[in-house]
Amino acid sequence: MKHKRLLMLFVLSLTSLFLVQTIYAAACNLVVSLIIQDPYPANPGDYVKVVFKITGLENPECKSVIFEVKEKFPFTLDPGKQNPITFEAGTYNRDYSSYYLAPYDLRVSEDALNGDNEIEVSFGSTTGASSVSKLKKFSINVEDTIADFEIFIKNYVAATNIMTFEILNIGETDIKAVTVEIPKQVHIEIKGPNRNIVGDIDSNEYTTADFEAISSGGNIDLQIYYTDTVDVRRNINKTIFFNPFSFQNRAADKSSRYSKFIFIIVIVAVITLIIYRRHKRKKHRSVL
Repeated sequence: MKHKRLLMLFVLSLTSLFLVQTIYAAACNLVVSLIIQDPYPANPGDYVKVVFKITGLENPECKSVIFEVKEKFPFTLDPGKQNPITFEAGTYNRDYSSYYLAPYDLRVSEDALNGDNEIEVSFGSTTGASSVSKLKKFSINVEDTIADFEIFIKNYVAATNIMTFEILNIGETDIKAVTVEIPKQVHIEIKGPNRNIVGDIDSNEYTTADFEAISSGGNIDLQIYYTDTVDVRRNINKTIFFNPFSFQNRAADKSSRYSKFIFIIVIVAVITLIIYRRHKRKKHRSVL
């Protein structure tokens, strides 16, 4: 009977110890939140910095904590980035706040869709021989603010050396403060300013820019500067081919020259008629 009582006390002690460990383990309640996204919105083909905050680390029973960002389209990590992150539960800030900040620089795919894109993280704790892991999903906002352009030479007048560029905004967003620059290069010589401010261009709209230039043909490099919808100043390089012979002996030019010639004849005829009438009036008055 005495042995039975001792065995029962031993079993109760083990049960109590197991319950205490279970209570402590249950108290390890980790909470993860996304507190920073920079820039907002993120840009396709660029990096976005995100910072996750892990709270609930005050319980030492959490022991080793593991946090991991799951790489999934459209977000990836550069090679060599520490992921997952492992750290011990406890106090992590000088102000004794028991939380951990996990910063990541994510590469955003150029094919990322506008709007909220999902990213998933896993987190958990290793308590002794057992480990518990959870999954949580967050949204990172992406907006394609990077513009693109189609550019061609609309007109070139050799008599005045005026070259007219037409610039079409083929991006999905409106842009502001557009400036066209022709850097110094081999195939074109700019007379006067090499920059032309053309203003705002909405999506699928176009504008023109005139330069006084001398060129015998070839590739022409242009730099286009603009401000996107999140007020970031950007620039893009474009190269177009110029063939001066395409603008020679055109029917439109001949028609224009013929119209100018007719206009000059009419003006001369009108002036001659006015002079003739004035002379006739003076002659008539002198007879009287």
